Amino acid sequence: MFVLPELPYPADALEPYIDKQTMLFHHDKHHAAYVKNYNDLLSGLPDLLAKSPEEILKNPSVVPENFRQKVKNNAGGADNHARFWKWMSPAKPSPTTAVLKLINRDFGNLDTFREKFLSVAQNHFGSGWAWLVIDHDHLSVMETSNQDSPLTEQKNPLLAVDVWEHAYYLKYQNRRSEYLEAWWNVVNWTEVENLLISYT
Repeated sequence: MFVLPELPYPADALEPYIDKQTMLFHHDKHHAAYVKNYNDLLSGLPDLLAKSPEEILKNPSVVPENFRQKVKNNAGGADNHARFWKWMSPAKPSPTTAVLKLINRDFGNLDTFREKFLSVAQNHFGSGWAWLVIDHDHLSVMETSNQDSPLTEQKNPLLAVDVWEHAYYLKYQNRRSEYLEAWWNVVNWTEVENLLISYT
């Protein structure tokens, strides 16, 4: 059984960029619903329930086909959000040397990466995510719809931003670009480096 993780900081810690009301609504309602649905869907299958959402996303074929998509949707919602909270920090650390080295190699510089990443997030149609992933030691930016995950494509996520409207609508309404510019101020580059180390 997967348990809803606590936020790694107080709900108001990311203000003024991400407001407390949005954080509470996003975590306590949306994320909690994905976790509940995931556990409910697998409740009669103890071998599958013992697997984490990450394990399911890496190999969704282990789930019976008749409800595989539902499980995948909720596994994605559970895992994506568990990662998302860690990708933000009130400490606002700077990109580390190790991360910058790869960003400079694969994108030219941090500004070019930032422009590409936020452009993908801004222009994604409908609900979904923009991702920085590492695949065979190469960094790239990709987008997924709904709660799909790069893990299903055997790509390892280093960073992502949620562009579902519930992630920003209470504060920014339809101004997704304003939300993205604000979100960039709380990126947790320490977590990006931790993931980079774990994948390499």
